[in-house]
Amino acid sequence: MLFQLESSTRNWYDKMEDFKLENQEYIQLNQLLKATGLVGTGGEAMIRIAEGNVKVNGAVEIQRRKKIRVGDKVEYLTSTINIID
Repeated sequence: MLFQLESSTRNWYDKMEDFKLENQEYIQLNQLLKATGLVGTGGEAMIRIAEGNVKVNGAVEIQRRKKIRVGDKVEYLTSTINIID
């Protein structure tokens, strides 16, 4: 397994998850959204990123293949994903 998702729910509408990178240095932003189930398809991930709906470390990110590494925080809608090792 290359990565593992650890989930905890703070409110029914506000979700924080830890995403564990295993045996890899990074994951691309579009792949992360798909792997965590925040979007249904890779195409949807690309659209959401291009529309400016995704933040990385508090800043809007429009690079679809942005390398997300340990310590990064990704926000989409009401979900926050913390990248851990």
